[in-house]
Amino acid sequence: MAVFDTPQEAFGALRPVCVQLTRAQTLENVGLLRARLAAVSAPALQELQEYVLFPLRFALRLPGPQQERLAQSLVQCISAVLAATCLKKPELLRELFSELCSCLSPPPGAGRAAPQSEELKLAVIQALHTLLHAARGDVVLSLYQPSTLPLLGFAVSLLLGLAEQEKAKQIKVSALGCLQVVVLQCGCQQHRPLAEEEQQHCGDLFASFLPGMSLALARVITGDTKQGHKPAVCAIRLLYLTLGSVMADAQLARVPRSKAELPAEQCRVAELMVHRGPEWSQSTAAKLSLLLQKVVEFSSVHPHWKVRLELVELVQHLLRTCSQSLVDSFGHLLKALVGLLSDDDSQVQSRSQQVLRGMAEPGGVARSRALADVLAENLHSLATALPRLMSSQDDRGKVSTLSLLLGYLKLLGPKVDTVLKSRCHLQRLGKALVQVLELDVSPVKVVEERQGLRAGRARQKQFRFFAEEKVAQLLQQVCRLLGYHGNLYLLVDHFMGLYGESGLYRKQAAMVLNELVTGAAGLGVEVLQRREAPPDAEELTGCVVSILDEYTDQANWDLPTGLDGEETGPEEPAQRSAPAARPAGGHSSAVLPQPPAAARAAHSNAWQLCVQLEGMGCCATALGAAFRPLLRSALCPLLEKAGDGSPLVSEAALGALRDVCQACGYPSARALLADNADYLADGIALGLRQAAQRPRAARVLGTMLSLSDASSLPLLEDVLQEALAALDHSYAHQASTFLGVLHSLMAALACWFGPCCGEERGRGWAEESQSRAESQGQQLVTGQELEQFFLDYIRQKQVAEGDLPDTEDEEADEAPPLAAPQLSSSATEGEAPLPSHAQLAKAVMERCSHLLSHQSLHLRLKVLEVLELCVTVLHPHGTHLLPLAHRAWPALLPRLLADDPRAVLRAFKVLCTLADKCGDFLRQRFSKDVLPKLVSSLLSQAPASARAGPVYSHTLAFKLQLAVLQGLGPLCEKLDLGESDLSKVADACLPYLSARQPSRLQEAAHSVFLHLMQMDPDSTWLLLTEVCCPQRFQPPHASLRPLRLPGMGRPRDEFTHNVQLLLERLGQQEGRAAGLGTQEPSPP
Repeated sequence: MAVFDTPQEAFGALRPVCVQLTRAQTLENVGLLRARLAAVSAPALQELQEYVLFPLRFALRLPGPQQERLAQSLVQCISAVLAATCLKKPELLRELFSELCSCLSPPPGAGRAAPQSEELKLAVIQALHTLLHAARGDVVLSLYQPSTLPLLGFAVSLLLGLAEQEKAKQIKVSALGCLQVVVLQCGCQQHRPLAEEEQQHCGDLFASFLPGMSLALARVITGDTKQGHKPAVCAIRLLYLTLGSVMADAQLARVPRSKAELPAEQCRVAELMVHRGPEWSQSTAAKLSLLLQKVVEFSSVHPHWKVRLELVELVQHLLRTCSQSLVDSFGHLLKALVGLLSDDDSQVQSRSQQVLRGMAEPGGVARSRALADVLAENLHSLATALPRLMSSQDDRGKVSTLSLLLGYLKLLGPKVDTVLKSRCHLQRLGKALVQVLELDVSPVKVVEERQGLRAGRARQKQFRFFAEEKVAQLLQQVCRLLGYHGNLYLLVDHFMGLYGESGLYRKQAAMVLNELVTGAAGLGVEVLQRREAPPDAEELTGCVVSILDEYTDQANWDLPTGLDGEETGPEEPAQRSAPAARPAGGHSSAVLPQPPAAARAAHSNAWQLCVQLEGMGCCATALGAAFRPLLRSALCPLLEKAGDGSPLVSEAALGALRDVCQACGYPSARALLADNADYLADGIALGLRQAAQRPRAARVLGTMLSLSDASSLPLLEDVLQEALAALDHSYAHQASTFLGVLHSLMAALACWFGPCCGEERGRGWAEESQSRAESQGQQLVTGQELEQFFLDYIRQKQVAEGDLPDTEDEEADEAPPLAAPQLSSSATEGEAPLPSHAQLAKAVMERCSHLLSHQSLHLRLKVLEVLELCVTVLHPHGTHLLPLAHRAWPALLPRLLADDPRAVLRAFKVLCTLADKCGDFLRQRFSKDVLPKLVSSLLSQAPASARAGPVYSHTLAFKLQLAVLQGLGPLCEKLDLGESDLSKVADACLPYLSARQPSRLQEAAHSVFLHLMQMDPDSTWLLLTEVCCPQRFQPPHASLRPLRLPGMGRPRDEFTHNVQLLLERLGQQEGRAAGLGTQEPSPP
């Protein structure tokens, strides 16, 4: 079809169709007109606009009911004409606007008409949208006059009714979009921006529609969420655009005090006009506050993120344009905006953050006095309700509440200092923080945390009112933000008052103080506004000094944790009912049962010390290198608590030491101690001389030894002499304190000097045994080697029997001074002088011999640990170790044979170490004094362990059995026991091969027999075959009798499985040995 470009051609093509439609209003004629319109160009159609619209408008105005399909087709055709042309006559705009609105309303007098089709409603809405966009410039503004106010109100009510009552989502969204165009808030390019007077004029008109529009839109927003998110988003957008147009601060400021007079002919219209005076604006703002509160509360938890994102835009728009008129609604708006900072959707979070930053800028809304007053009031009310909310809300609600509190503080920014100068605000906020941060100090998990910390897992704080980590992070940010923007002197003074006011607030106040200092230094704090000046270094240092003085005060520092063995006095083992079993291999004192109240108090003290130690680390981090002058007063308390018996406290102290090292520029704690060892050593030496009045010096020395390296030993040698001398004068009262020092000393020496010596000695033994195995059967022993062998044997036998020179007895009577140790006879004959660390180990071992019979079980356990370490350190110096072991044996033997099971367990480990280091020295003593007791104990306990259930593996008896079985095999091999002793060991371990025994005991007994196979395979094989012999041996010749063993032909029993495994292992061992024996040397 040809395109009609000129008006003449277009008129010739359209006239017949228009005439036919005027005569007969049918769907076919309307369709024919639409087809002809498609062939007409836009300029030509612009000239014929009114001519073409006439038959369409005439058909719509016909009286009587119309077919909906015909009406829909007519409206769509009108919309097509308007989309291609522009309206240039205001009268035509008003007439078309009225006629299209009439299509959505029932005819007058028709009562309740039948519901119209959704297609017709959608077509009319689209036509209205197109009509308003077809009118340009002043033409569209002609619709917004006082005289057309009834017409506008009619359109607004129709569109609001469709948006609120229709169930079709498309109609709802289209109606809201058309309504946005009606109130001139579409923001399209067709409509030019309104001038200031035009905006004022339109605002006066739309004020008449504000109550109905706001209520209807609120109902749409808070309607059923099943309607989808688009209607809610469009309604929120239309609401804040309308409110921004009517309640704008700039417009209300220009409203005259009296209402303007209208012409007489418009007196009835004047009644509909609203005067936006002060009274009206205040009344409307109060009503809108309730409405906005409802909208905000519903939209902030809407399941769709786009609704929550549009809510952010609502808050921004209203706060920017209506910051004075809607000041009563600021609380609800800010609460929503701050709450959306922790939204699940990242776009909502980022947009909320962006809006808050814009408000906090120097020219932003947050700088207004009215908003600051609202924020301060909301902060006060929220702080008042915070403890109740934190105890009643779920984790999500707690996060939302704290996000709101943090947002208020961020928006206040530097004005936080002004707000907190109000005593009421500061007291409310301080009490709220210390109540919310209350720790859960239940002592139920004491044993668990000791094991967890020993395994390297740091214990996290457990709070009473929340468990979510996000909540703790928000509280941390709140405290740091207060320190960043607030007056540090004022805040520190207030929370120091709470710290000293009651023990209930002490831990929480200390946590707040720690974060205040961190925030004041600008570390780890998120802010919207930077402070104008950096923190005063002198002020920060003064606050840190006062905090450290309060933390390290004797009343707040020397708190009993109840887990430190040094805090318990010497007690008889019989006085301790039902002692708790210690894990095998542990190196710490047993945890004694305590009353619930005492245990809770001890655990609470431990947590208080942890918080204070963390605070010392925070202070060091905040000051950085400026903390160096404070090391003299802070280092000793830190070292003291690093050696505390409570793992919670010691781990916290070590963490604080790491923070101090990093802040002061030290690469490690070792370097820190080396640089400050001079005054530390002086202080420790003075404290050791007054051990009764200053007991912490010994613990500081122990921590220094555990954290230092071998290079610090010469610096501490004089101090160690003071410790040994002090121990010599206070065995009865201060033995426990100094034993901790000796244990730390020997552990350090074993770490510095023991492993290297042990590795070298182990390599020597391995090379010696390998060379001896290679030389057997291949080389002949010379006479000189045989003579040397017997001489060495006689000498070792004399030492084993205690046949020592007189000088040794004299040494036993009086311990030599550490500065000038006496040398043994072998040393005077040319042996190299004893190294300083070995001299220390020798002096410590001599004193341990006197303490092995102490009445306190805790002390005996500690002495046995120290004795084991002494043997390890003195291992390379056998000529000195053997006499010391000879003198210690009489005191060690009762610990093995007749003592508390825990002491027996520890003494057996010492015995294993002695056997590993001393060799032949213990053979006769072990065989005569110890082995019969061990064998008897194993045999007597075997029936009980065979009948026991799974709980038996947690008892002390099981652990003692397991330790003896695990150590017997290496003992037999190291001591090279004789055949009779090996037979006793085998008989004692045989019952533990039963399948009824616990699996770990079976494995331990299995290891004993593996060692016996290495030493005496024939006897071991014979013993095992007496129990079970699954293999039958055929004689090599018919003249020989068949071999019959006691275990042949026995039915399968509880020993069969383990015995068969051992016999198979023995057969494999013999096969490998036979294969090596048949190999001939290769020719050269």
